[in-house]
Amino acid sequence: MDRRSILKNAGIAGVLAAGIAPAVQAQATIRWRLASSFPKSLDTLYGGSEAFAKKVKEMTGGKFEISTHAAGELMPAFGVLDGVQNGTVECAHTAPYYFFGKDETFALDCAIPFGLNSRQMTAWMYEGNGLKLLREHYAKFNIMNFPMGNTGTQMGGWFRKEIKSSADLKGLKFRVGGFAGKVLERMGVVPQNIPAGEIYQSLEKGTIDAAEWISPHDDLKLGLNKVAPYYYYPGWWEGGPQLSLFVNQKAYDALPAEYKAILDAASAYAHIEIQARYDIYNPPALKQLAAQKTKVLPFPKEMMDVAFKHAQDVYSELSAKNANWKKVYDDYAKYRADANWWFRFGEARFDSFMQSQKL
Repeated sequence: MDRRSILKNAGIAGVLAAGIAPAVQAQATIRWRLASSFPKSLDTLYGGSEAFAKKVKEMTGGKFEISTHAAGELMPAFGVLDGVQNGTVECAHTAPYYFFGKDETFALDCAIPFGLNSRQMTAWMYEGNGLKLLREHYAKFNIMNFPMGNTGTQMGGWFRKEIKSSADLKGLKFRVGGFAGKVLERMGVVPQNIPAGEIYQSLEKGTIDAAEWISPHDDLKLGLNKVAPYYYYPGWWEGGPQLSLFVNQKAYDALPAEYKAILDAASAYAHIEIQARYDIYNPPALKQLAAQKTKVLPFPKEMMDVAFKHAQDVYSELSAKNANWKKVYDDYAKYRADANWWFRFGEARFDSFMQSQKL
């Protein structure tokens, strides 16, 4: 078979598998379980772990199989860190900022308010010092981490009333993910931790005043536009939230070198696929929401300026008391400054021009 036929019929995974196949033929069959923090209804995130497992199986000729399990099947969504750390499961797919309560450093493997965007996060992880520094952090938890997905910049959430300034946030009961609450509570917000399945009912009953989930594709599935008319952007606390594959260190160490390479390749494949799904699914979903009379509005700049200042205060305070955070954040922040300086000349200018055109 010629090279063109291989690329056409097998794709990247097939080409990689073709190169590795002779080495894996003699390997013993391995079975792992992956615990996801996401429900099966999320075809983007849960679907990403399925894509990962499928590639591992394909690239090993079925010798390495990983079964995927939705949140709640093997353990709660927020129990996967402990599950991998103690070896209950070999691996998990999750959003690391869920675990900032154990150590705020986990959030730097996902997203922090006014942090890196998706491309910048991938660059810092793979070609900067991100993966090296975070693997030093995860080693304390008996875990090997791999980047495995990014949603891109998320939306800012659904509000029952219009937000005209930062003053409108005071006393607001806002369902918002983890680490963002540290900044928002300084603006008078009362952060609420509510599972995705309860968001609609909580908004409908007025138990909460606002809620953020992910993006148009996922938000549309929850029907949030039916109970809150205002849809704000951007989700400045999630400029490029990265998902991660957690692998138990002992289980990883027991793998042959070829299988370790395959884990690396398959997780990188899923990393790209998850972001690609969001970039394909979100435009039609947002158009559908707009057609249903959703009021899509930007957050006031004054509000974001206030939030930015509070975020910097939070980071300074954390650096003073958490040496682990400081070590990773200092490098993260330096790259953030460099990346945003560069993006001003290339990406931002080009994107701004293109988005102003009638296409």
